[in-house]
Amino acid sequence: MMTRAWVAACRVVGALTVAGFLVAAFTSVPNRIAWRLTVPPDLGPADAIVVLAVSVNSDGSLSDASLRRALAGIALFRKGLAQRIVFLGMSGEAEARARLAISMGVRRDDILTEGLEPTTRAEAERMRVVLRERLGVRTVLLVTDVFHMRRARALFERVGFVVRPATTELSVLSAGTPERRLRLVRGVGEELAARMYYRLFHYL
Repeated sequence: MMTRAWVAACRVVGALTVAGFLVAAFTSVPNRIAWRLTVPPDLGPADAIVVLAVSVNSDGSLSDASLRRALAGIALFRKGLAQRIVFLGMSGEAEARARLAISMGVRRDDILTEGLEPTTRAEAERMRVVLRERLGVRTVLLVTDVFHMRRARALFERVGFVVRPATTELSVLSAGTPERRLRLVRGVGEELAARMYYRLFHYL
């Protein structure tokens, strides 16, 4: 038989859950929190453009997020901000991005691909070897989405790069409907959990 204290605790938790949902869906609180967690773009000349991995679809095509990052990197390259571009991504993602870049006029000789790194930390370590140690690259334009950027920048700086953030998907911060705000909350929550994990194991 449930005690009064247990019933009261359940009611409090339920009320807080409902209140949290209403705040997340119908106020600008998620937007303000998200803005505080982001890194503004710093677009300028660099030694290389590095486009971080996301995922591919089950048929091997680029996911929407992967395509957005790839197109952002290609646009920066075509503006002449770097002389080489690196596409990362497992399961064919890196090569699919390279083919897209070539179809948009980027020379194959200006493209590097790496497809064996399952985490952002592994990507940073691999770029330290491939770009810093072998090619002497010091400054990179780092292309990733708005929530991922702070953690990614810290990891690349930790291995010795000067990072210029090329943040994508800034539009999500202007979420104006309940559905988009809830999606924003989920994105913030996932990234905060990832940062806690990285800090727990001293990766940051």
